[in-house]
Amino acid sequence: MKIYTKGAVEYIRGDLTRSGIELNVINSLSHSLDKVSPERGYGLRIDCGGVRTADKSGLQLLYVWMQCARLRGVESELVNMSATMQNTIHAMGLEHCFAGNS
Repeated sequence: MKIYTKGAVEYIRGDLTRSGIELNVINSLSHSLDKVSPERGYGLRIDCGGVRTADKSGLQLLYVWMQCARLRGVESELVNMSATMQNTIHAMGLEHCFAGNS
């Protein structure tokens, strides 16, 4: 899994799975939070269009990342989620974690 920033959007590419998450990905998530603040006037937009597969571990990490942004006063939004990713979220019973995202 890779994460990169372009403007006010964070792009996730690859496998959002336990085996796809490396230490550099966790560091990238942490650094991205350093750039968000309510004073900057925008939320955290997370483009999931490049996510090939997701599992419970990957979705849990994504949820924690979003909650860390919320603790900083910044709302996050998932955009471009594939039907496969939405189905995985539903199959794992995690809809409440990602309510309001599409």
